[in-house]
Amino acid sequence: MDEPFRKMLETGALAIGLALDGDSLDKLERYADRLMTWNRKVNLTAITDPLELAEKHMVDSLALLPEVAGAATLLDVGSGAGLPGIPLAIALPSLDVTCCDSVAKKVAFVKAVSAELGLRVRGAVARAGGEPEREGLPRAEVVVSRAFADPARWLPLAARYLAPGGRVLVTLGRESDGEGLRRDGAEAGLALSSLRRFTLPRSGAQRAVATFVARAG
Repeated sequence: MDEPFRKMLETGALAIGLALDGDSLDKLERYADRLMTWNRKVNLTAITDPLELAEKHMVDSLALLPEVAGAATLLDVGSGAGLPGIPLAIALPSLDVTCCDSVAKKVAFVKAVSAELGLRVRGAVARAGGEPEREGLPRAEVVVSRAFADPARWLPLAARYLAPGGRVLVTLGRESDGEGLRRDGAEAGLALSSLRRFTLPRSGAQRAVATFVARAG
């Protein structure tokens, strides 16, 4: 990738309160480069502009770091090219990440780039249907997906992969109704513990991340 990409990555992260070290920046840059190379043959992303890639894939994924901090394991459901799992694994080298997707070619990319970068990331070909043991998927301390836009559909599914004491993350766009999220969580046996809003620095796109935990009792 070129220098403007790296600059956007660095300044974009700083704008949302994250300071990336040189090793993380190098790995994110290499990840993006491999993503673009594979994308010429395998449909991994519709975003091909380097600056847009830096913001809407890398920075948007890294914005989840405050919610992931302190966890040892993460399951990224429907991860596609490894988003947000791979950027989070780069920023948190001790984090064990499982990226699952139903498309084998996408999982092949995740495996190849994770091995090249020395990440603690496992790629699994699976369509998550709420049966982790049968699917060969782990229960994790953090369960996340960028592929599920509807919290009402995502939360009941995610809860089935949650390790004791863990949390489910919901990534949201402009619309993020706290009361609606509480209702959706309650129906899935989860409680809304936080709702944090942020703005992507280059595009001004509004984002939010909601964190859910198992309800007491």
